[in-house]
Amino acid sequence: MSSQPHVLVIGGGSTGCGIARDLAMRGLDVTLVEQGNLTHGTTGRMHGLLHSGGRYAVADQASAKECMIENRILRDIASHCVEETGGLFVKRPEDSEEYFQKKLEGCKECDIPVEVLSGEEARKEEPYLAKDVEKAIRVPDGAVDPFRLCVANAASAEEHGARIETHAPVVDVLKEGDEVVGVEVEHESGPGKRVHREPGTREEIRADYVVNATGAWAGQIGEMAGLEKEIEVRPGKGVMTIMNTRQVDTVINRCKPKGDADIVVPHETTAILGTTDVEVDDPEDYPEEQWEVDLMIDTLKELVPIIEEARTIRSFWGVRPLYEPPGTGTSDSTDITRDFFLLDHADRDGVENFTSIVGGKFTTYRMMGEDISDHVCDKLGVDAECRTDEVPLPGSDDFSVLRDYMDEFGIRSPIGRRSAQRLGSRTDEVLDVDGPNPTVCECEAVTRAEVQDGIEGSGSDLNAVRLRTRASMGNCQGAFCCHRMASELYDEYDEETAYDAWDELYQERWKGERHAMWGRQLSQAALKYSLHGTTMNRDKDAATTDTVISDFTAFDTGAGASPSDGTAGTAATDGGRRGGD
Repeated sequence: MSSQPHVLVIGGGSTGCGIARDLAMRGLDVTLVEQGNLTHGTTGRMHGLLHSGGRYAVADQASAKECMIENRILRDIASHCVEETGGLFVKRPEDSEEYFQKKLEGCKECDIPVEVLSGEEARKEEPYLAKDVEKAIRVPDGAVDPFRLCVANAASAEEHGARIETHAPVVDVLKEGDEVVGVEVEHESGPGKRVHREPGTREEIRADYVVNATGAWAGQIGEMAGLEKEIEVRPGKGVMTIMNTRQVDTVINRCKPKGDADIVVPHETTAILGTTDVEVDDPEDYPEEQWEVDLMIDTLKELVPIIEEARTIRSFWGVRPLYEPPGTGTSDSTDITRDFFLLDHADRDGVENFTSIVGGKFTTYRMMGEDISDHVCDKLGVDAECRTDEVPLPGSDDFSVLRDYMDEFGIRSPIGRRSAQRLGSRTDEVLDVDGPNPTVCECEAVTRAEVQDGIEGSGSDLNAVRLRTRASMGNCQGAFCCHRMASELYDEYDEETAYDAWDELYQERWKGERHAMWGRQLSQAALKYSLHGTTMNRDKDAATTDTVISDFTAFDTGAGASPSDGTAGTAATDGGRRGGD
């Protein structure tokens, strides 16, 4: 049993994982609980922009300065998660020259390196930019993989002794008088790695201090704690639309005041278009509307015309955890600051041992973690310095070793290069395996070794494997690899577990494709259905009728096979699955 104070962190997004890492590195005993997979909330539903601060340089300079500071730090400590794409704020003829100059001066005031390019110079860098783009401001934006970054923070926390529990939603906040003393969670399949079909359990986790880092869900945890004052998070939903290829290799921002559909972020093999900002009441229950997707295409084609001809492979929505201090009275959610706030509920509500952190941005997650870790240590009388700004995350320890791995493993091929870029300094650990290492996911160039590494860390949860590896996140959206990923669960897991995991992964992929059913993507969806729904019968549709079955030999000896006496029956409709499902 540790003699150090025990801190419980609620929330497995970037902020929660950053806090867990920081506190664990300071020597505290840490437990993190998350209701779904890591990145279940806002972190897993963002466009992947590593802010330079340029987007806030006019209206919110405090946030802009924080972004530039953290941008530099993350390039150092999380190099295997960051692509240094650079960014452009581009001006069209109808855009304000006055605002362009304000943006330029604001960036300089916030210590953001800038360079003005002519329209011709900008198009030399990005040939698909619109011909009437007049000029642009270059800024050090980047692209970041939020899934990889979150997992790396959680892995680092575990390396320093933390306990990470996913699929463990909080069902109650435990109190004794006016003190929070822990939480009760409901494990979906018992503590530890998630395994399908394992029975769930409940657990009371006691702690000396509890941190609420649940973002848009902070108010719900506050209610469980019986706070008299509501935590007034104002969730703002935004849509992101993913294209089938990278139309640009630089982050493209439109240089104009706030507005919808004003950014294109190159991300891995795709480009992500964003976004809208519509205030909603519930971070889990809000409409996903087609007009928002149409707006992305119709507006951003003004910056990058080829977008109109490209194939859209999926769309998804995220909810920003915006927080407005009481008395501000902002009517438009787009005017709410992107700064973060630490709410000490002892001072605010008379509830001891409990603090919430709200607001903020993905780019500043580490800074937020440092601030609240300083606060918790002060409350607990712990004298320990933050080191997260200088100690690399797992995978970024020595990024220069990539060149050596390329030679050692003979991975000069595109697949090998992608593996090494994802794994960073873990390449040797993951890829040095006995036996063959075939490609499981061609679109994202993910090998068996990476999938097995993901399974080792995630149990039978193939969506968690997806977040770790990007398998099934490419052009085909799992059409050619979902079943391959499921097959990698053998021999450790049984058949039913593998089927459940496969079904869950497939449905998660389908969820985002529903809003892209037109043109060539509709043909792609039909092909995917033919492969999974028909050939493998994953939709479990009735394969025959009594009239047809008399002359048909069922393809499966499980439930539904033709009776041995030749009488009519029903063919198996479970894709080869045995038993009476």
